[in-house]
Amino acid sequence: MDTVTKNILIIEDDQSIALLQKDYLEISGYAVTVAASGPEGLKAMEKTDYDLVILDIMLPGMDGFEVLKTIRGQELLPVLLVSARGEELYKIKGLGLGADDYITKPFSSGELVARVKAHIQKFERMKERFGNGPKKRSLQVRGLEIEKEARQVLLNGQEVLLPQKEFDLLLFLFQHPGRVFSKEELFERIWGFDATGDISTVTVHIARIREKIEENPSKPQYIGTVWGSGYKFLA
Repeated sequence: MDTVTKNILIIEDDQSIALLQKDYLEISGYAVTVAASGPEGLKAMEKTDYDLVILDIMLPGMDGFEVLKTIRGQELLPVLLVSARGEELYKIKGLGLGADDYITKPFSSGELVARVKAHIQKFERMKERFGNGPKKRSLQVRGLEIEKEARQVLLNGQEVLLPQKEFDLLLFLFQHPGRVFSKEELFERIWGFDATGDISTVTVHIARIREKIEENPSKPQYIGTVWGSGYKFLA
């Protein structure tokens, strides 16, 4: 365990489950806050910098997917989705919206703590490598810089003009370095889970982005292809 205490936020409306998770994590040395609803959790995030969020999907009112969308518009920290529903559709949607992991209830205390620890350590390594924290507005790596709020991309100091979807796709991959996303996941995340269209548009957009940011699009240094699986940002 790191010497600096890590802060965990649990967003869970079932208080018995939330308190059980809280006990597991506090025993392992984490500082834990519990929120009973999506709005309450988002409000807590405005006041405290958390290192990881454990988010239940089946929340009343604002469900976990909507909370996740809001978090991903503001933060890069790890988000673990929790649900009693193990259907693949829920996992695909959650991961497509930017969740880092999906845990199906019931799960053991050991599994929960192990996943929390692994994702926090992975995120810390990513921050060290990329030189930016979850609240930085500018993301930089190997001459490529993304200004999130200005929606601007710079390559070696020169602006690269990207349409909305190309920018969103590049930003999403950039924010999850090394993680492989299928075309289906990227289509759902960028174009919307209920969007109509052909997932081949993802391939087209990736090709256009590569033409603009890669010195040699056939040998990319930023967006790699994992054959049979999808695409990833090359960390």
